[in-house]
Amino acid sequence: MKIQVKFILAACLFLFSHQSFAQTGKYKCMVQMISYQGEKAYVIVSLINPKGEYEKTLSVLGPDKQWFNTLKEWHKFHTRTREKISAVTGASIGGGDRAVVTLEIDKAKINAGYTLRFESAVEEQKYHVKDVEVPLTTEGLATKTDGKGYIRYVRFSGN
Repeated sequence: MKIQVKFILAACLFLFSHQSFAQTGKYKCMVQMISYQGEKAYVIVSLINPKGEYEKTLSVLGPDKQWFNTLKEWHKFHTRTREKISAVTGASIGGGDRAVVTLEIDKAKINAGYTLRFESAVEEQKYHVKDVEVPLTTEGLATKTDGKGYIRYVRFSGN
């Protein structure tokens, strides 16, 4: 009986200690596109570490892998890491349209020098490696951030 109680206590301590390491929050992000002519845009949302390097892909707006290479900087990271992205992939976005995506972000990354990068590309048009960059801070997640390319702005809500 004492062994069972010790085992149960040890299991509970293990579970509680590991939950504190990986607390994530879900943030809804609205991406509003500018009005432009042409094909729908592919947009990648990446977590960028304090050194300015890609750490993780948070969302891919564009379903066809054959066009991922048009997002040149992210594509280098993706082919090097072979990161599985099927769970974060959705439809591309047309000119003047908007999309809402849910980003799952590790809470330990907030206010720790990280950035959210939105890259955009449209077939046979210009590629914007830093269309929008949002500091991953409490303030950054609470304000609207304007884009420099196909994205008019992004706005977060949630958590």
